[in-house]
Amino acid sequence: MTFLQVFGVRKDSNEGAVLQPISFSQQKHEKIAIAGETGSGKSTLLKIVAGLVASDAGEVIFEESRIKDPRDVLVPGQEGIAYLSQHFELPKFLRVEQVLGYANILPEDDANVLYAICRIEHLLKRRTDQLSGGERQRIALAKLLIAKPRLLLLDEPFSNLDPGHKNVLKSVIHDLGEQLDMTFMMVSHDPADTLPWADKILVLRDGQLVQQGSPQTVYKQPVDEYVAGLFGTYTAVTVRDQTVHFLRPEDFTLSVTETPGAQKGFIVKSLFFGGFCELEIAASGMMYLVRSERLDWNPGQSIWVQPKVS
Repeated sequence: MTFLQVFGVRKDSNEGAVLQPISFSQQKHEKIAIAGETGSGKSTLLKIVAGLVASDAGEVIFEESRIKDPRDVLVPGQEGIAYLSQHFELPKFLRVEQVLGYANILPEDDANVLYAICRIEHLLKRRTDQLSGGERQRIALAKLLIAKPRLLLLDEPFSNLDPGHKNVLKSVIHDLGEQLDMTFMMVSHDPADTLPWADKILVLRDGQLVQQGSPQTVYKQPVDEYVAGLFGTYTAVTVRDQTVHFLRPEDFTLSVTETPGAQKGFIVKSLFFGGFCELEIAASGMMYLVRSERLDWNPGQSIWVQPKVS
């Protein structure tokens, strides 16, 4: 049984198409990330899947049942699907235990397990106006999870978090999948969040699904410069058959001595990133972006560079 199926979903606005017909499927436990520039339709697609926004064409099937049009129900939203907005709100001036207690339908032991997974047990006595942004987000998440959803939709969950709270939330998401048997779909603009996490990535541009595939595929074989740019720096190299290859900084070999097949150039800039440096190399009328674990390069230094193009 396919867990989730999206068939030809389209959404229009007065300015034109927000989403052009989009189709994809998701298996249970498959982690899907949705990437794209601001305004590409990512959040709208997520809300349609959640049953919070009506599409103008197409349908979404969740666990073999069609998601109801939100215009036809009293309270929009699909049972079994939870959507965590990047603009979530909590009641003010209440203690956390009150916020969660009013919504809780779980036995006490189950609720305590959920609070432990969300790393909020120590926050239960605090008021909601005494919390950091990351703490508030985890409480909003726990409030959604009380309903025991099978699919959790996360809309830019890391966008306003400092590194510490970001790492905590990543651990929470991992544990939810492992301990509560959940499936995830996430919108994110940061490849450092999506590439190591997702099983499949959907790339949107101007409301169109322009590429979908594994993280390895969209990173190493992007269909165009738009997709390539979403997932890091690259150099577009045209080979003899006029095929364009989008090479990542690690897709080159370097040498300080002349090497057969390599191009002689010079280093324009060397940027230090801790465990590696990234070089801008001018050679044969091209500017290459190249990663090196060697850290002692200097601008102006001669170098031989060779793209790894099959």
